[in-house]
Amino acid sequence: MKLQEIQIKGYKSIDGERGQTIPLGDVTVLLGANGSGKSNLVSFFKMLNFMTTGALQQYVGQQGVSRLLFYGPKKTESISFVLKLASASARDAYAVKLSHGLPDRLFVAEERVVHHKTDGSHSKRHGYFLDVGGSESGLRNDTRETSRVLHGLLSRIRAYQFHDTSDTAKIKDRGYIDDARYLRSDAGNLAAFLRMLKNDNGFHKYYERIVRHIQRVMPQFRDFDLEPIPGNENYVRLNWRDNLGSDYLFDPGQLSDGSLRFMALATLLLQPTALLPKFIVLDEPELGLHPAAIAELAAIVRLAAQKTQVLLATQSTRLIDEFSLDDLVVVERNEQNNSSEFKKLAPERLDDWLERYSLSELWEKNVLGGQP
Repeated sequence: MKLQEIQIKGYKSIDGERGQTIPLGDVTVLLGANGSGKSNLVSFFKMLNFMTTGALQQYVGQQGVSRLLFYGPKKTESISFVLKLASASARDAYAVKLSHGLPDRLFVAEERVVHHKTDGSHSKRHGYFLDVGGSESGLRNDTRETSRVLHGLLSRIRAYQFHDTSDTAKIKDRGYIDDARYLRSDAGNLAAFLRMLKNDNGFHKYYERIVRHIQRVMPQFRDFDLEPIPGNENYVRLNWRDNLGSDYLFDPGQLSDGSLRFMALATLLLQPTALLPKFIVLDEPELGLHPAAIAELAAIVRLAAQKTQVLLATQSTRLIDEFSLDDLVVVERNEQNNSSEFKKLAPERLDDWLERYSLSELWEKNVLGGQP
């Protein structure tokens, strides 16, 4: 099943009365200026992931209720959302209402599942409510088949941000060698994850594909050296060698920020299909990338989208030119109530413009919207 649409009310910059309906495709590119609300939708997916693991209150504690509710609890009493999913033979919906309660927390006031099965000329629909009133979602503990399918899909929605490449970033530090079940949201276990791919007979071809794409962006790169750290066999670091054939070992601190981020992006998007998240969310993945690397990024996004769904939040003119109008969702602020609005553009309205201008040019001319 794939996510087709999200309806949200009351979350961060999305107002609690009209709300917003956001269509989702195999690739969805959120385009908007700073402060438009792109990152708020990214954070919604993070909240959803916390919910599926029984850690909603941890997320609420980190964020604070006042920051989660549109203009705080005095203005907005609850967050509600509906996720609509579909496959060739079924359509499902998952609806949740999170209400403000004391002390400063959100509790699950309503949680409902709808399953609509279509089999040729026959159609069967049923829905049910989950037990509510607690601090966590009941979906993961519900044994009904539709609940299990939904939870399995939603728990594999992952949001990623590879912005931190500072000297103290986890991606540059040594990491536990067995921390390789999945790539973490900050790529802090990138070395361990790549080592697992390299040494697994079934996954090695994916490792080689990742290396080839890195070489296209970084011609001097030959391969990673992912042997355990001498004297501490339980840890590994993102060391690498260049293509000059020397024995010199480079460490991750000798990579540019853009190169390091591209390594993480290539690993995420080109990993084995069996390990891919069901829905990948990337916040400003173009940060620090050379234009040639941005083109390569778009290419591997399209490859990944053949097996999963990818959502990108960006304001990069170079990146949006790699996609089509059908992929774009424009995000801008409503000046009346300062809320975020998500708009899918009608292709027929822009046909004449697209014959003469690129998407980035139309964005800069404010034909698409999404400008400050």
